[in-house]
Amino acid sequence: MTGMSSFDTKIAVLLRDDLASWQRLNVTAFLVSGIAHVTPELMGEPYADADDTQYLPMFGQPVLVFSGTADVLTAAHRRALGRGLRFSIFTDELFHTGNDADNRAAVRAVPGEKLALAGMAVHGPKNAVDKILKGASLHR
Repeated sequence: MTGMSSFDTKIAVLLRDDLASWQRLNVTAFLVSGIAHVTPELMGEPYADADDTQYLPMFGQPVLVFSGTADVLTAAHRRALGRGLRFSIFTDELFHTGNDADNRAAVRAVPGEKLALAGMAVHGPKNAVDKILKGASLHR
């Protein structure tokens, strides 16, 4: 198995620390889908079991999940923008919508500095992602 340290890049999810368990799981699933979409080279090969049942591929490197306060998320958002990295976001409003069009409209209605961030996911060079996540802790 390849160790985490052998990757030059990092995939990280940052969740607000006051989310309910179901929200953490939901937000994480949505956020990493954005990373997979814009960086298909991160995807590994499809899986198969001993019976030759085929399964979908997953990321070829670990996804690290962090948590932090709303202020930590706001600062991480600002730092990611400043570094020019593409990242996905999930706002509180998205817990009350039911489809992609409404999700996008909910985000579009709020200026960036006023977004109520529930989470974000970023992929990039390890050192850049580490700086973006300053103040966050590994989710436990």
